[in-house]
Amino acid sequence: MNDKEAPVSNGTIEQLKFGTSGLRGLATLLEGVPAYSYTAAFVQMLRDRGELQPGNRVLLGRDLRESSQRILDMCAAGISAVGMRPVDCGAIPTPALALAAMQENTAAIMVTGSHIPADRNGLKFYKGSGEIDKNDEAAITALESSGVFRTASATAARAEPDADVLERYKARYSAYFKPSCLSGLKVGVWQHSSVARDLLCEILGAFGADVVAVGRADHFVAVDTEAVCTSDREQVKSWSQQYGFDAVVSTDGDADRPLIFDAGGMFVDGDLLGAITAKALGANIIVSPVTSNSGLEGCGFFDEVLRCRVGSPYVIEGMEKAAGPGRIIVGFEANGGVLLGSRVVKEGHSLEALPTRDCALPLLSSLAQMASEGRTLRQIAADFRFRSKAAGRLEHIAQSSGAALLAHLGEGEIAIPSTLNRKGNLKVIDTSDGVRLGFDDGSILHFRMSGNAPELRCYTEDLTPEGAEALLDAGFELARTFFERGSKA
Repeated sequence: MNDKEAPVSNGTIEQLKFGTSGLRGLATLLEGVPAYSYTAAFVQMLRDRGELQPGNRVLLGRDLRESSQRILDMCAAGISAVGMRPVDCGAIPTPALALAAMQENTAAIMVTGSHIPADRNGLKFYKGSGEIDKNDEAAITALESSGVFRTASATAARAEPDADVLERYKARYSAYFKPSCLSGLKVGVWQHSSVARDLLCEILGAFGADVVAVGRADHFVAVDTEAVCTSDREQVKSWSQQYGFDAVVSTDGDADRPLIFDAGGMFVDGDLLGAITAKALGANIIVSPVTSNSGLEGCGFFDEVLRCRVGSPYVIEGMEKAAGPGRIIVGFEANGGVLLGSRVVKEGHSLEALPTRDCALPLLSSLAQMASEGRTLRQIAADFRFRSKAAGRLEHIAQSSGAALLAHLGEGEIAIPSTLNRKGNLKVIDTSDGVRLGFDDGSILHFRMSGNAPELRCYTEDLTPEGAEALLDAGFELARTFFERGSKA
């Protein structure tokens, strides 16, 4: 994957908004009254519905961004203002917080910007039943916009601590995976500023892996599991050669998206990791966005593959619609986050559903398969016969500019670079989330605007890695040309 910046930037006044997973924006826009107001609106919504009662605990967690603790303290004040008890669970993975909320049948808020840059942050909201949906987002926005909670007198508050959440998260996996399931593997944990950097070492070591921590950062590093830059890939390869790792693993900032590299330092795409996990769990129904590899339908391991828009709320909606007797449902996205939509039982050990993105399940599942079968991750991945993929982004693209590009692409009103002529005729094959274009030779070029930041995302598929990268570059050429012409109009 590539991380590229556009040469043209159309400035817009940024606002806080709900994206593919939670409320996002510049940290300076969220700190203070907005964090208080959005939190109070969320809690009031649940209280009005009878899902929370006065005095109930509302759980709070955060990532390791510099702004996160200050925002969490304002969230605590918002919770108290609506008559609930704020509980500070500390710096923990998002799936651990979501699991605790479901176990207690209460609400939770994770302060995190996930994978986006350090100057941004966000809030992820959870009910006792799991993630909020798009209808909930609209209700929160309407209540917050009414201004009833926008009080200038709002001040930060300290919440009561709770250190038990991590133990419950670890217990979830110790109850399902065998104690020595990773014995014989040497695994590198790329720590950077992941909130799970120490927890990953602990969990993998507890299952028998020889764990070596590498790359710990003393400041926040935005790691995007869909846009792993070239320098990071080269660094992982260097560690693999230096230590002789069987695999290197990591996560994004709030640890709901995993990263895994094979013994040679090759990055395994998130949708391929999701497919490996689903097969290991015995899933027969897959729910995944349109950006996931087209090889899902052709690999032959699943009875049905249901496609949706990008974003965990859409994956969850798809899993809920697919639910039924005898159905083992797994959802995942191209970013690697795996959502378990149904209970799984294997050799007398059960794993309860957790319909939110999780990093631990795909990492443990893939590593355990390596250990039990005595095969490399690359060999396991080859079973799925996925086409090669590449993905990247153009930063600082205004929503209006991106929308104009997508409209022209969707209507076939854009000139195709000469570098793409060899691939044959071009046709629009999907406009459910951005514009997905197909060529006669089977390759794919997909554009969509990010729901979390002012970025244009581009995804490609081709027969070879080189072909996918070349198609990505051609896609960026197409987009840049369009934006440059627009800026001169």
